[in-house]
Amino acid sequence: MGITKTDFCSYCFNGIAQGCKYCVKGEKLVLFISGICKRNCYYCSLSKKRKNVDKIWANERECIRVNDAIFEAIESNATSAGITGGDPLLRLSRTLKYASALKKRFGKKFHIHIYLPTKFATSYKLKKLAKYIDEVRFHPEFLSKELNEKEIEEDVDKIKTASKIFGKENTGIELPMIPEKKREILNFILLIRDYIGFVNLNELELGDTNFNYMTSHYKLDKMGYVIKGSLDAGKWLLNELKKHKVKLNVHLCTAELKNWHQYKNRLLRHKIMPFGKRTEDGSVVYYSVYSHELKKLLRTLNGKGYLDKIGKRIIVPEYIAEKLILQGFKVKRVEEYPTFDRAEIEVVNLINPAFQIFFLFLCWKLFFSLARRMLFHFQWIFQ
Repeated sequence: MGITKTDFCSYCFNGIAQGCKYCVKGEKLVLFISGICKRNCYYCSLSKKRKNVDKIWANERECIRVNDAIFEAIESNATSAGITGGDPLLRLSRTLKYASALKKRFGKKFHIHIYLPTKFATSYKLKKLAKYIDEVRFHPEFLSKELNEKEIEEDVDKIKTASKIFGKENTGIELPMIPEKKREILNFILLIRDYIGFVNLNELELGDTNFNYMTSHYKLDKMGYVIKGSLDAGKWLLNELKKHKVKLNVHLCTAELKNWHQYKNRLLRHKIMPFGKRTEDGSVVYYSVYSHELKKLLRTLNGKGYLDKIGKRIIVPEYIAEKLILQGFKVKRVEEYPTFDRAEIEVVNLINPAFQIFFLFLCWKLFFSLARRMLFHFQWIFQ
C-alpha cells in the first residue's frame, strides 16, 4: 500500500492506529491526567493553565473527582478515551483510578490509549497499566536531548518491554515532526520497527508556552500557527519508510485534522441543551432570556423554556424569544461551543422592534440635521 491522503486531511502509509480511528471521528474523550512532567521539551505546546500544573481535565471540564470524567464522557458521547499529560506515570495511581473507572462504567470495548514519555517507564508500571489500557504511545527521549548509545538502548528496551505486555500492534511511538530532526526520527523508527505496530507524526504547532522559542527559531506557514517545513518533512519521512518497506501503520497527523476535523466532530457529537440550534461547525445558537425571577418566568412558558442553572438563563425557541422581547425581557442570541466551558463565539443583544424603529428614526433625524448643517456650511463658503 502506498502513501494515502485521508478524508480528514492527513497522510498515512499502511493505515492508522486503532486509537486514531476513534479520534478522527471525535469519539475520544481527552483525559488530561496531570501537567506535571520531568522533561522540559522546547517544542511542548501545552497551555499555561495546564503545563506543570497538577490538575485533571476531561476535555474542557476540570475534574475534582472521577465522576466528573464520567459525566463528560456521557455528555460528549465518547466511545473511547486518550490519556495524556504531562507524564501519566508520575501520577500512576491516579491514572489507574480514572482508567479503571472508565472501563467499569462503559465496558471493555471502551478503547483507551495513553501517551507516555519513556523516561519513567518500567515493566511493573506498564503491567499495571495494561489491565485497563488498550494502546500505548511512547514519546522517546532522543528528541528532547542528546543521547549516548547506552541511553538509546535503554529507550529501545522499554519499548520492547511494552511490546511484550501490550502486544506489538498496540505499541507505538508518537512524535512531533521537527523538520531538522527528520533523519534522526527515521533512524529511530528503523531501529525499533520490529517492536512496534504504528508511528504517529504530528505537524509541529505553536502554543502559548513555546511561542517565543518557536518564533525565534522557525518560520511559520501561511496559517500562522504551524511550523513551516514540518508537513513536508513528514511527507519525506513517509516516502523513506515506504522505500524501506516497513510494515508499520504510519500516520502524519496535520494541524488541519486536529482543528477542523477531530475537534469539529467532537463538537457535533456533544449533547446540547433543549431549543438550541447546532451549526455546521459544531457550535450552538441559543436564544437566552435573563431575569431576576427565572423560575417564575419558566412556569409561565408551559414547557417552552429550559432553565440553564449554570448560565443563569432560560433557553427558549426563537418565536418565544420574539414575544418576550416585546414584553420587555432581556434577550440575547448567543452562539457558543457545547463544551463544558461554553466558550462564547458571538453574543447579540436583541432589541424590541418598536425601540429599533424609534432608534432608526432618531438616526435619520440626526443624519438630515447634519446634512442641512453641512449644506449651509458649504453654501456660506462658496458665496
